[in-house]
Amino acid sequence: MAAAEEYADVSRYEVKPAPANDGVILVCGSTLTPQPIAWLWRHWLAQGKLHILAGAPGQGKTTIAITMAATVTIGGRWPDGSRCEAGNVLIWSGEDDPADTLLPRLIAAGADRERVFFVDSARVNGEIVPFDPARDMVQLMAAINQIGGVTLLIVDPVVSAVAGDSHKNTEVRRALQPLVDLAAATGAAVLGISHFSKGGQGQDPTQRVVGSVAFSAVARVVLVAAKVKSMEGEDRRILARSKSNIGPDDGGFEYGLEQVEALPGIQASRVAWGKVVEGTARDLLAEPEDDEAATDASDACELLRAELVAEAWTPANSACKPLRDAGFSKKQIWSASKRLNVVRRRGGFQGAWYWRMPGGIDPDLDEPGANDSLNDSNDSTFLNVESMESMEPLESLGVVKSGREDTDLDPSGGTIEEF
Repeated sequence: MAAAEEYADVSRYEVKPAPANDGVILVCGSTLTPQPIAWLWRHWLAQGKLHILAGAPGQGKTTIAITMAATVTIGGRWPDGSRCEAGNVLIWSGEDDPADTLLPRLIAAGADRERVFFVDSARVNGEIVPFDPARDMVQLMAAINQIGGVTLLIVDPVVSAVAGDSHKNTEVRRALQPLVDLAAATGAAVLGISHFSKGGQGQDPTQRVVGSVAFSAVARVVLVAAKVKSMEGEDRRILARSKSNIGPDDGGFEYGLEQVEALPGIQASRVAWGKVVEGTARDLLAEPEDDEAATDASDACELLRAELVAEAWTPANSACKPLRDAGFSKKQIWSASKRLNVVRRRGGFQGAWYWRMPGGIDPDLDEPGANDSLNDSNDSTFLNVESMESMEPLESLGVVKSGREDTDLDPSGGTIEEF
């Protein structure tokens, strides 16, 4: 039987009818009424949606969330001056004690304590047990409906909602779905607090949220908090929007952390909001290049520029020797070559690397003078190494490992081990 006939012959497959009450539910677009996003804080906290607030330790993420909660309970003003409609707040914390940490911070921020509720535990079969989101989410939704008017739910940390491996995309998505459903069902803005992974400075802050990328992917808005240095060298803290699927994804506010006496003998921290800042989260949280690093980069470029011309090829080893002698590392030399847009080519009997400045007519690598310097670089260890920016093999970059054939490389290619 031909393949087409085989697939067409479905009569040999037994199709069991589905139970009368089971089936896929479809909704026709013509029966739906378009709805605007309902904002608790316009473009920052959306009702019925999941949000992530992330940052490095010590940046006051919980204090920021508590300050937001206080604003909701009193119908106060957000950092942009807009007024918030008063509502109830539910806080589910696995890290801080409500009595000695969270409540003092709420009081310091001016919250209405009558509008704040903490998830303490659950009752299962008449026995009081620790709250388990995988088991008790239905009961939590019932409690929220009983309270009524809950417009903000804080989950600290949001990873506590994940019973499985927080680095596995599928498990995180499955674990977060009940939170997404709870937000949609109650109309509350759900704010999950997370941390930044170590390293990654200069990357998109959204990609630095610890754990699976599903945390940021499932959330409709990702907020990030960080301390950076200003151009004047002063420390400043910034809360920025790093991602939003439902509004602007840039801009932010400066903020400070203050220690105040919430009650006699009880100290607590609170947020003092500062000015509005413009730009993407990546730009706002980037550290300005310090003077010493900028000077080193400039010096490396000047030394390398003095060794190269556009009209002829220079062995990479020879060009880089003065920089090595001056104490520059391979990474610094490589960065200098990238800044100068150095053109690279591999050639000669042993496939050595040659560099030149951009511009002019592309010189022939085999012309007299170029090959005379091959011996200067025969002891180089250029071959079979990987790029700093790409782990592809050299062949995929257009490099020929042996023979006389030479192939130009894009200046962004090549390898740090050329010199």
